[in-house]
Amino acid sequence: MKNQATALAGLAVSLMATSVMAETPVRVLTQILPTAMQYPNEAAAIETLNDGNLNVRYNNYEGLGLSTADGLRLVSDNAFDIVSVQIGTAARDDAFFEGLDLIGVSPDMESLKTAVDSYRDVFDARLRERFGATVLALWPFGPQVFYCNADIASVSDLKGLKIRSFTPSMSALLDSFGATPVTLNFGEVYPALQRGVADCGVTSPTSGNSGAWPEVTSHQLPLSVSGSVQGIFANLGWWNGLTEEERTAISEAYSGLEEAQWELASTVNDDAISCNTGADNCTQHSPFEMKLVEVSDDDRAAVSAAAAAVVIPDWINRCEATYSGCTQVWNETVGAARGFAAKAPK
Repeated sequence: MKNQATALAGLAVSLMATSVMAETPVRVLTQILPTAMQYPNEAAAIETLNDGNLNVRYNNYEGLGLSTADGLRLVSDNAFDIVSVQIGTAARDDAFFEGLDLIGVSPDMESLKTAVDSYRDVFDARLRERFGATVLALWPFGPQVFYCNADIASVSDLKGLKIRSFTPSMSALLDSFGATPVTLNFGEVYPALQRGVADCGVTSPTSGNSGAWPEVTSHQLPLSVSGSVQGIFANLGWWNGLTEEERTAISEAYSGLEEAQWELASTVNDDAISCNTGADNCTQHSPFEMKLVEVSDDDRAAVSAAAAAVVIPDWINRCEATYSGCTQVWNETVGAARGFAAKAPK
């Protein structure tokens, strides 16, 4: 932790040094650590901003001892100007946001991009209304797959296992499979797997690799259940106080970041799976020796069926409780884009 905090502090100093004459400070809170494959893209966006009339002050949740679940409140309270948010986790404050990436609805990056694009405008409108913030970028960590320290051969073998969950809709899916969801932040998963608190964890192949999860798991089931979409949001009051030139510079930097992150999520995770499972074509990630579990059509069908029968109805009930008309909005956006139709609760 101390080393990561020191590294982040060093990065902040070096970035700020390139822009000592900047007039406008920008307080940024991110969740990406320097060890993550996504980190260089975010660092590049910040360097771009510092080349202009901006002075970015960069911090990380983990380095400050903050929880990613508090992301929406942190940007709403103007504790930071720009905040990176794991949407599924932060959506505990407003279920509507989770509708962007419900578990089982968009199992690959192409279908997820379609869903995100369809929901972006209504997502931003709700974010402005509820939390006084606006969207700068929406991007995925990549396909969310299973790392297990148990002898599994299919989805049916997840029954009875304790599995890390980080969103309500993921917990609903795991419940439907007969598994026990265990809510854990990313940094808590490695020791939980090591000590038997959890039998499996769900994350992207590259995130699990960078977090050394293969050290404490034995089986990789590369069945994607979502994309773990992240949002980068700006406090609306702060945003409206910027000059048009400053807003343009920030929008362009984060638009470029979003594009780079989608490209990364679509290309780098196959290599991570190869590296996790000891394949010869491993090039970009740390090599391990997990057993690769083949994903069957029945596994994919089971996830899709659970999404329709359990995940979407569970989410609709939670969403309508705080946003009357949520069902219609979702059906006209993500539902239409992905071929699902939700029914409003009676």
